[in-house]
Amino acid sequence: MSIHYDEKTRQLILETRNTCYQMRIDETRYLKHLYYGPKLGQTDMTYPFRIYDRGFSGNPYDMQDNRAYSLDSMPQEYTSYGVGDFRINTITASYSDGSRCAEYRYVSHEITEGKYRIPGLPSVYDNGDNVHTLTVTLADTASNISVRLYYGVFEDLDIITRTAEIINGGDETVWLRKAASVCLELPFGKWDMIHFHGRHCMERQPERVPLFHGIHTISSGRGMSSHQHNPFIVLCDRKATEDSGSCYGMMMMYSGNHKTEVELDQFDGVRAVMGLNDERFRWELMPGTSFHTPEVILTYAEGLTRMSHNYHRVINNNVVRGEYKLSHRPILVNNWEATYFDFNEEKLVEIAAKAAELGMELFVLDDGWFRNRNDDKAGLGDWTPDTQKLPDGLGRLIRKINALGLKFGLWIEPEMVSENSDLYRRHPDWALTAPGRAPMMARNQLVLDMSRKDVRDYLFDAISEILKNNNIDYIKWDFNRPLSDVYSNSTPAEKQGEVPHRYYLGFYELYERLTDAFPHVLFEGCAGGGGRFDAGVLYYSPQIWCSDNTDPISRLRIQYGTSFGYPQTTVAAHVSASPNHQTGRRTPLSTRAVTAMTGAFGYELDLTKLSEEECDEIKAQIKRYKEVEDVIRDGDFYRLSDLEDSSRFVCWEHVSRDKSRCMVSIVVTDPLANAATVHVKLKGLDPEALYSVGGEFECLGSALMENGYTFMQLLGDYPALQLDICRVK
Repeated sequence: MSIHYDEKTRQLILETRNTCYQMRIDETRYLKHLYYGPKLGQTDMTYPFRIYDRGFSGNPYDMQDNRAYSLDSMPQEYTSYGVGDFRINTITASYSDGSRCAEYRYVSHEITEGKYRIPGLPSVYDNGDNVHTLTVTLADTASNISVRLYYGVFEDLDIITRTAEIINGGDETVWLRKAASVCLELPFGKWDMIHFHGRHCMERQPERVPLFHGIHTISSGRGMSSHQHNPFIVLCDRKATEDSGSCYGMMMMYSGNHKTEVELDQFDGVRAVMGLNDERFRWELMPGTSFHTPEVILTYAEGLTRMSHNYHRVINNNVVRGEYKLSHRPILVNNWEATYFDFNEEKLVEIAAKAAELGMELFVLDDGWFRNRNDDKAGLGDWTPDTQKLPDGLGRLIRKINALGLKFGLWIEPEMVSENSDLYRRHPDWALTAPGRAPMMARNQLVLDMSRKDVRDYLFDAISEILKNNNIDYIKWDFNRPLSDVYSNSTPAEKQGEVPHRYYLGFYELYERLTDAFPHVLFEGCAGGGGRFDAGVLYYSPQIWCSDNTDPISRLRIQYGTSFGYPQTTVAAHVSASPNHQTGRRTPLSTRAVTAMTGAFGYELDLTKLSEEECDEIKAQIKRYKEVEDVIRDGDFYRLSDLEDSSRFVCWEHVSRDKSRCMVSIVVTDPLANAATVHVKLKGLDPEALYSVGGEFECLGSALMENGYTFMQLLGDYPALQLDICRVK
């Protein structure tokens, strides 16, 4: 059993293969956090907390004679509010009398086999693993509000999941103003934070900063997990590297507004709180009802690499679902950068024919296939094929594509509507728009109110009609603007603060209905590229378009940052044209392919304009990808260059689980005169095994890891190489 309760010390102990998490019910029934870190067995971790008079920090009423006892310095599992803890809190609620104070103390706990589920929200699932659930109930001392804390312990994966359920057991309505999912306390040590910021076309840029006294806030209020701030952070000790040092990961499994607050307090303790963004959040918690927070996935590991591996494994095995989980994803060509809106059936078939000749497996028709869609000013919401571009609709086009031996995929943007559309003219109230105000426009479109059942039913029927009547194997689900003017015409005024979260409850419900109804369709997530790259979307879409920026040099850094939390199988990456359409940069075709082979592989350019030499090179790339795909998909990923190195080169490695095969990839971004070589130390090999290195020589794994390998003569415009290393014996 991975969860233990010591009646004598009143400690709750969670254990995974390599980690231990301890908490204690103290003498006043507060649930005190004791420890999270390397496995310690049953060691009692109360000894470091030698309390003393904290001076200006107050004491609970029943401990007023003990000036050494203060909530303001106590590490806690879930905080109270307004009763003496002045640090960041997890929950805020207002009552009918106008008060907001709450003091949550332990009531009971339960240990069960298997993993809890969260109604209406995606969560890490039990995949037959060694998983147990701890449920701890806390209750406010002066109201009828209680909180159930759920801990899912994945013993074999070194993963602990957290969520909270807030319950109104009284007879009066309570208004939730903040409802976080997790509080993680690090009472000792000096810590850095790594977060992943960015913008459109430059997502998930890693930034490592030392914590200073005060509150660091990472958040999105854009109605999406966002290009700007991914719902994932790392807390690591100041000396932590890829291979050593304490690293704590916190990843929120949610696609909407989120907030992470990290406070270094007056006593040098760290508190990290992650959950829904409380700005504009106000939830009516009626008597007899409860509210479930989104899940947070926690892990601890020694070194950033092991931390990443923990996330990669849990997402691949316990988040991604369906027949495409850990299986071959078809190599595709997408027509967007080849044609944009300017295409007809003949042009599409011409591109598809070339794709089939080159060895690709799937043709994807992107934006512009439906009525009035010759630019981005009209048509969204009316999912009817444009008979001017496609005279016989999708049917004849798909039959022609299939006849070439290719599968067919289609782009949709279900959550959006154009003002110039039949849908908007029929149902202007279905769009999120504030009364009496001209809405903010983005890409000339508005957002449909996904909190409404009638909207979701319309979208389910419209999309189902397309999928039932056509042989479609893949859907690219896009989302090309943030949420603003968030007002639902179907929601009472006092409940408008619920709309942002109800939007995502509706989004997940629609996604669940569609993936259940069409289990053989591969759904790919997209939000202006990687604006909604999160574990919530990955529960429905096994891969996500990583960024609208297809420039391979830009992609190196985007994919580098993404790799800290998300596995390579989830990263959709394409070879595009040179010069690149986003940056204007010119790069070799080989470099574009090496970069794109990091994840789910494809192409996005006009294949009919390629030279014979380029066609031959692409055939070789596709053959190459099929040869190494299992190592990329199922193997362990290692970052062999760090942030400082990446100004000159980026190097990474895929190693098969049995350590029999390794592929090292390198792209030089800044070749230096008279210094054309790059030397890297490999990782993850069997130290005692003999390996063939690129077919040139044989070497022990220990030598390659300790002494490294030198790439020679890396000169030219962004040169790239891949090195195969195979075990001989």
